[in-house]
Amino acid sequence: MRILLAAVIVSLATLLSACGEEKKAEIPPPQALPATAVGHYCGMLVAEHSGPKGQIILKSREAPIWFSSARDAFAFTMLPEEAKDVRAIYVSDMAKATSWDEPGATNWVEARNAYYVIGSSMKGGMGAEETVPFSDPEAAARFAREHGGRVARFQEVPIDYVLGGGEADAPSEGGPPHQSGQQQG
Repeated sequence: MRILLAAVIVSLATLLSACGEEKKAEIPPPQALPATAVGHYCGMLVAEHSGPKGQIILKSREAPIWFSSARDAFAFTMLPEEAKDVRAIYVSDMAKATSWDEPGATNWVEARNAYYVIGSSMKGGMGAEETVPFSDPEAAARFAREHGGRVARFQEVPIDYVLGGGEADAPSEGGPPHQSGQQQG
């Protein structure tokens, strides 16, 4: 009897564990940037701006939230007043972009997996400092050599750099800058 009970418990635990892993794996794919997408913060057409873009997909809404710059997508994850039911964050993959002015409507990389050049001479969609994303670390390093700045991972990008007034080398205060933007299961 004890052996049967133990087997049932192990089976249930395995099933529950598999369900949890399946839910985590259900990250929605990025959507192609439509010509009609409006930036969450600027209220302008996203496609009219140069440089990398962003999109965030929430559990609480069907359509993505669009951003005129990758940096604005970062800001969304850091601001306490923004939604925290983030399912996925995508940013333009500048390693696959045709040019700075044409990052591509379908060139996306999951933001937490990207390599970012911060502190470069290139300005984002609204003319501000940009977090320039790449899927390929070598492409990011090459961009940094050509345009200045340094390569950082998602969790290493300083809060002050994103939210203003800071430098690319400013330390992040209060731990990892993206704790609030982590995917929640």
